[in-house]
Amino acid sequence: MLTPKQYKLLMYIDNTIKETGCCPSYEEMKTAVNIKSKSGIYTLIEELIDREFIRKMPHRARALEVLRIPKFKPREILEEEKKIKTALKTASAQIPLYGKIAAGTPIEAIAYENETINVPFDLVERGQFYALRIEGESMIEAGIMDGDIAVIKRCEVAENGQIVVALVDENEATLKVWQRQKDEIWLKPCNKNYEIRKLHPSQVRVQGVLRGIIRQYN
Repeated sequence: MLTPKQYKLLMYIDNTIKETGCCPSYEEMKTAVNIKSKSGIYTLIEELIDREFIRKMPHRARALEVLRIPKFKPREILEEEKKIKTALKTASAQIPLYGKIAAGTPIEAIAYENETINVPFDLVERGQFYALRIEGESMIEAGIMDGDIAVIKRCEVAENGQIVVALVDENEATLKVWQRQKDEIWLKPCNKNYEIRKLHPSQVRVQGVLRGIIRQYN
């Protein structure tokens, strides 16, 4: 089992080589592992060489090759990762809260730029997001209820089967399942009492993909 610093250095070297094709410098290693001296990095490298996790490349100054990655992480690393995950789950971020979007009959989604809502950080860790309040019952079989808040990731493309915010004829927005069928776009509800809306591709475009639902209980 590697020590935490040995493991961190090994993973940093491996990731840097994979991303850049070059071995990191001693200064970069010092920062990554939080060691003050180059001699400390040199000691860690020699330890990893002795344990056959890395080797020095011949005829190349300070060039290293990663030979293998350990199957198990040090306990301290696992505990550190667990703390980070817990912190992310409890952390929140603010995103714009726009107006109501119909989950039944399409309506115009009105943006109130001065309104925001706090959402769990793990829902919005990458990309641009906004929130819409759901109105209607056409998505109840997908667990989306009237009054729910939909967290939407901004994008302009979607895969079949994804739940999207679709803008119809440039002024009607609706939350539906996206389905491309030959020369048509189908906006499919998740309620047997509602009909599929079939449109020409020129009539509809994606404004975002559903990332999560927030439900408030009174």
